[in-house]
Amino acid sequence: LYPQDGTDVATLIRNADAAMYRSKAKGRNRVEAYTRDLTAQASERIALEHELRRAVERNEMSLCFQPKLSLKTHSLVGAEALIRWSHPTFGEVPPEHFIHLAEENGTILQLGDWVLEQACRQMHRWKRDYEAFGPLSINLAGAQLRHHGLAKRIEQLLKTYGLKAGDLQLEITENFIMSQAEEALAVLHQLKKLGVQLAIDDFGTGYSSLSYLKRLPLDILKIDKSFIRGLPDDPHDAAIARAIIALGRSMQLTIIAEGVENQAQQRFLAAEGCEQIQGYIVSLPLPAEDFAAAFLRIALSDLSDGTGAKPSL
Repeated sequence: LYPQDGTDVATLIRNADAAMYRSKAKGRNRVEAYTRDLTAQASERIALEHELRRAVERNEMSLCFQPKLSLKTHSLVGAEALIRWSHPTFGEVPPEHFIHLAEENGTILQLGDWVLEQACRQMHRWKRDYEAFGPLSINLAGAQLRHHGLAKRIEQLLKTYGLKAGDLQLEITENFIMSQAEEALAVLHQLKKLGVQLAIDDFGTGYSSLSYLKRLPLDILKIDKSFIRGLPDDPHDAAIARAIIALGRSMQLTIIAEGVENQAQQRFLAAEGCEQIQGYIVSLPLPAEDFAAAFLRIALSDLSDGTGAKPSL
């Protein structure tokens, strides 16, 4: 508002812009008034955005890997690749602080492609040195799914790194699938033709149309951690988790619960028929070397002295 929030056009526009970003952060479609603390937040955001554009070139990005555990066999059945940003000044920048920023300014395509390539390269190394342990899952952003060359790019990476399609699992958020219904359906069918596994991530947080859901070529359904947190005591979380598991099983999907932190949650999920879990109860996301040391078995052909392999879970 003039004149209290600025006496010239440039200042007013800048401050209105700061209020707009707060509106977006709070879910959009709402009015937010400018306050002075937003100036500092806006400046921080601009600095972060500037640094993000150069983060890949400076080798500031890395991948960590979180294991997935079978509730039936209590063995490793795969892992999820997660991006991390270590900045020389800002320190460790949480993904929730920069992923949305990357989606807004367009750098998500560069970041997403970097994650795809690094994950495939890492999987190639692990397959060379260790026994097979299941697929590596990678999160795909909405902008990547809108890109017409995605399927060809993944096909190229599989060939370059000598991977089978079954070595990859691609995770797409429920919100994107439901907001871009027909467009998403076409892309998912392209990816399915390659033979990669497809997962719907953060299930239960969006607005799923069940009639549309049945048309999707999915293999895996991931229960969002917000419904796991209150298990087994919260009756609402228990009812929702139970319903999602029943829905997934009836559609012949593999059910994974994310964010599992304690044995009470694990026991509840196992009793209800959930097949896989990931979360702090299994392990924090780990750098590649630590993940291999903790969870992978050295391929028998690599053991020249006949010593035992690293134990599995």
